[in-house]
Amino acid sequence: MQNEEGQITELYIPRKCSATNRLITAKDHASVQINVGHLDEKGVYNNQVFHICSLWFHSCTDADSALDRRSQKKKVEARQQ
Repeated sequence: MQNEEGQITELYIPRKCSATNRLITAKDHASVQINVGHLDEKGVYNNQVFHICSLWFHSCTDADSALDRRSQKKKVEARQQ
């Protein structure tokens, strides 16, 4: 919910899993959020990030491949812009 000035007034904003698009609940303590920074052509961080939220990094052996698929998808999206 936002007020008239456009500021977010909610105390809790739920997240969604990047791999499965399922809602991450407040009681889910096994989920993680990874922030991946963008680099310019010289390899210097340019203060931009994209977030990867996942429900099952601790319980699934495919977590590495899911992280790789998501980052490759973001790389393709960045090239198209």
